[in-house]
Amino acid sequence: MNRFRHVLVTGGAGYVGAALVPALLARGYAVTVLDLYLYGTEIFAEHRGPALREVVGDIRDPEVVAWALDGVDAVIHLACISNDPSYDLDPALGRSINYDAFRPLVRAAKAAGVQRFVYASSSSVYGVKAERDVHEDLPLEPLTDYSKYKALCEDILAEERAPGFTTVTVRPSTVCGWSPRLRLDLVVNILAAHAWHNRKIRVFGGDQMRPNIHIADMVGVYLDLLDQPEEAIDGDVFNAGYENRTVNELASLVRDTVGGPIDIEVVPTDDNRSYHVSSAKMRRVLGFVPRFTIEDAVRDLCGAFAAGKVGAMNDPQYHNIQRMRDANLR
Repeated sequence: MNRFRHVLVTGGAGYVGAALVPALLARGYAVTVLDLYLYGTEIFAEHRGPALREVVGDIRDPEVVAWALDGVDAVIHLACISNDPSYDLDPALGRSINYDAFRPLVRAAKAAGVQRFVYASSSSVYGVKAERDVHEDLPLEPLTDYSKYKALCEDILAEERAPGFTTVTVRPSTVCGWSPRLRLDLVVNILAAHAWHNRKIRVFGGDQMRPNIHIADMVGVYLDLLDQPEEAIDGDVFNAGYENRTVNELASLVRDTVGGPIDIEVVPTDDNRSYHVSSAKMRRVLGFVPRFTIEDAVRDLCGAFAAGKVGAMNDPQYHNIQRMRDANLR
């Protein structure tokens, strides 16, 4: 039996949310999605029914947030302007959504009687570390405004934690794989798309280490955090990753999985960030062990390409920064 009855997923029509919401419904949860639906309103068309409520709106609007929280007893907060390039497109917009709206959302959740609040932070909050394994006890040294505000929201959540209001933070690695709201601006996904369509991959740098997690495992982490008893997770933080690979290794994995002659071109880059994220705590405390590989993600993507589920690679709906420009969001 589920610990909670009704889950609000903010940003639920995004890349991860589009995979998470159907999984929640399949588990028997009632689900409310609060999202601007910038990438289309038909993402959940086949899942619509009495268990799914969709609120098209902005988390910066207190009335919209109050409506979305009605009857909810758990929140998974995914909504944000995600990644540095999207954030840098309009820093004031990024701050207003990622940071300014956060404490009001958390307080509104508490006032509405929410019992569990799961926050999606980012592994980028660590900055660049010399340590071989980047674990949750290391100090946060964010290098960009995007990661700085992610880290500050972690502090806010800790401050707002209260008896009966269980809080937990997840720091995801880069997610990869097929989603009904696909992103082709993530490293494995874009490499797979170029390998499939162009038979050529361009690697910038190549020696940088990048942590990745399959989208099905990312969904699994959120489901597991709803199942966990309060005492196991309250006020805690968990890295969520699986495979740490160099960009060169990722390119080779993609080439070999897609198959056939595929050229790999290596070009210089100024982005030499490299980090190896440890998710040992997630396994040790939660007992959660990822099951899906980068190769699985590539195979899923290729299946979607072959089935005609994906349009032109340069379509703005697959690229956050392009879609934000087109939408002129303020």
